[in-house]
Amino acid sequence: MLFSPSSLLTVFLFTLLGFCLGAIPFSLYLTRWTVGRDIRQVGDGNPGPTNAWIAGGWPVGLLAYFLDISKAVVPVLLAVHRFGVRGWGILPVALAPTLGHVFSPLLKGRGGKGLASILGAWIGVSLVEVPLVILLLLVPLFLWLRKSALSVLLTGALALVYLLALGRDPAWSVLLGLQILLIAWTHRSELPVLRRLLRLP
Repeated sequence: MLFSPSSLLTVFLFTLLGFCLGAIPFSLYLTRWTVGRDIRQVGDGNPGPTNAWIAGGWPVGLLAYFLDISKAVVPVLLAVHRFGVRGWGILPVALAPTLGHVFSPLLKGRGGKGLASILGAWIGVSLVEVPLVILLLLVPLFLWLRKSALSVLLTGALALVYLLALGRDPAWSVLLGLQILLIAWTHRSELPVLRRLLRLP
């Protein structure tokens, strides 16, 4: 048996917790409560921490980033490092906060782009290792390309090469691969190839 009934229940409960936490649009609520602005009317209209920063300044933006990262860290960290979820059980638990964020029922399925929650999920899964690799790749790529979507996708691809080269848990590689696909979807309007394939304006 791949999973015992108790481990299946643990995975299910933390997947549900992660989705529910991920669905809370902290950036939207925080900006509305502090400066009285709707961040969906700011910048690119994304209800995420970057637009919270634009609308409310760096104090609001930093707190929004912290909350969006934390809503993934908490359920994933508890599941993996306290309740012993391992292997393929990590997949639904680590994906759930981002899926909740991107397809938030509280925003009628029109949530954010999920980058902060993905970083939070990796903090929960690997603590320092993968988040450090991601940040060390992302910063120079963004400074070089000046295009957020392309920089993020290249970062994900290179981080995936890192996981495969070092022979990390196969579930980690599959998780990152699925997250890359999700990032491509949430950034589809910024990617000319996807715009043409999906016939977006």
